[in-house]
Amino acid sequence: MGHVHVHAPHELTETSASAAPGRGERVLEIAAVLLMSITTLATAWSGYQAARWSGEQSQSFARASAVRIKAQQQATAAGQTRIDDLLYFNGWLNARQAGNRALATVYRRRFRPEFVPAFRAWLAQRPFTNADAIPGPLYMPQYRLAATTRAAKLDDQADELYQDGTQARANDDKYILSTVFFAAVLFFAGISLRLLWRPLRMVVLVLAGTMLVVGVGVVLSLPVA
Repeated sequence: MGHVHVHAPHELTETSASAAPGRGERVLEIAAVLLMSITTLATAWSGYQAARWSGEQSQSFARASAVRIKAQQQATAAGQTRIDDLLYFNGWLNARQAGNRALATVYRRRFRPEFVPAFRAWLAQRPFTNADAIPGPLYMPQYRLAATTRAAKLDDQADELYQDGTQARANDDKYILSTVFFAAVLFFAGISLRLLWRPLRMVVLVLAGTMLVVGVGVVLSLPVA
């Protein structure tokens, strides 16, 4: 009788369990690993950009507040200058009506250079005999205050800085939104390594790939800080 080699049950089990996975399984594993690797890098980049844009937002809002304060200071200075012009003009007007030419001359010499063009233009329309004349020099088109101009420019600058801060906040929110897609990719790609049924595994990987494409598309559409 020939020798018959009989395998023990545990040997059969070990041989079956140690069988190398097929080529298709390797491809799916590599795909999952690639998805997770790319997603990890994309998540890190999105987090970095979100932090940068958050800093840009804070700086823009802070600069806008500082410029707005300067604009208010210039506007206040313009208001005070306007009051001074009005007081000197009223003093000149009262002195003229009282027939005190010397006092009227004193007030007129104290007119600011910015006020003089408006005053001369007002006199040119003969306000004391012309009923249609403009009430006073402060209402003339020639009356312009440098402080008012500076305040307007500073207000415009503050508005631009505020808009920059608002846009930076929007970019920050969009980068954070992209990390939601990347988190979903990591979840689906990771869970695919635990699935034994190949069709379901492929569906999960396709879903993960789709989420990755959407997330990367969002990131590529955003500006870089």
